[in-house]
Amino acid sequence: MARVVLVTGVSHDPGAGLAVSLAKRSDVDRVIGVDVVPPRTSIVPAEFIRADVRGASLSRLLDTYDVDTVAHAGVLTGPARAGGRTGQKDINVLGTMQLLAACQRAERLVKLVVRSSTVVYGLSPRNPALFTEDEPPRTPPASGFAKDVVEVEGYTRGFARRRPDVTVTTLRLAYLLGDDSALSRYLCLPVVPTVFGYDPRLQLLHRDDAVEVLVRGCVEDHPGTFNVAGAGVLTVSQAAHLAGRPTVPVFWPAVGTVARLLRHAHVVDFNPELAATVMYPQIVDTSALAGEFGWLPVHSTREALLDFVRDAGPRPTPPTAAFAGAEDEHA
Repeated sequence: MARVVLVTGVSHDPGAGLAVSLAKRSDVDRVIGVDVVPPRTSIVPAEFIRADVRGASLSRLLDTYDVDTVAHAGVLTGPARAGGRTGQKDINVLGTMQLLAACQRAERLVKLVVRSSTVVYGLSPRNPALFTEDEPPRTPPASGFAKDVVEVEGYTRGFARRRPDVTVTTLRLAYLLGDDSALSRYLCLPVVPTVFGYDPRLQLLHRDDAVEVLVRGCVEDHPGTFNVAGAGVLTVSQAAHLAGRPTVPVFWPAVGTVARLLRHAHVVDFNPELAATVMYPQIVDTSALAGEFGWLPVHSTREALLDFVRDAGPRPTPPTAAFAGAEDEHA
């Protein structure tokens, strides 16, 4: 059982929720939450220490507090909290490298849980109906958050080989709405632009289920890599409809223009990764999770979206009349 747990990324969920949930358990003695900025909400009874995973202080923290379990929840899905894409990559990739180097030297460490993402499978028109954990991507991610996740998992596998005495659990979480992701901001637009001729299926994961599976990874022994997603799927148009947003189809030649308009208006970074998300499906099989954990997410994909709409309260951002103009220009 976990006794002293260090959780990264506690300034936002699911790291904050994970720290609080672990600290309330009777089988956990102490929880240390670290991040470069303070949490937006209290994580008491967990403790907060301001620290950068890219710094050299993590080794001292692990030794000083006799940490035996590390939960790396600080992988950023969006660039906003890092001040841009460069900062996001530094935190995700360099931060993971530094954290794993500290874990390598931590003699008391017995467990490592890493938050990953289903975007590791890539986005391609050749994607299978379901991705299992051992299914390679048809088109490996070449940029953005997905590329970060590929590198994070590569470094994690390297650590597992060097420290076979440590139980390593990698959790590939489906899209979390409200997690500073481009998909969240996209579905909050007053009018949601879609790519003409495409309406792919989406899988989502509820915030509470993300916290629960991370907790289980910390307090139980589940070595390996596991897909985590809510039951069922929604198409992009269905998701927009449930969020109370009309859609406007944009012909592919106009996507670049629309992307620039959204980016310059500081609404959403409609980058190639997000464009591919609303073009190609990326659905995962969760039977390995059910078999190993004896558990599956409680909330469905639909429920995850509806709770996001209710709790986050998507509100209109800048006007989108320019969308129609851009479409007409290139039609």
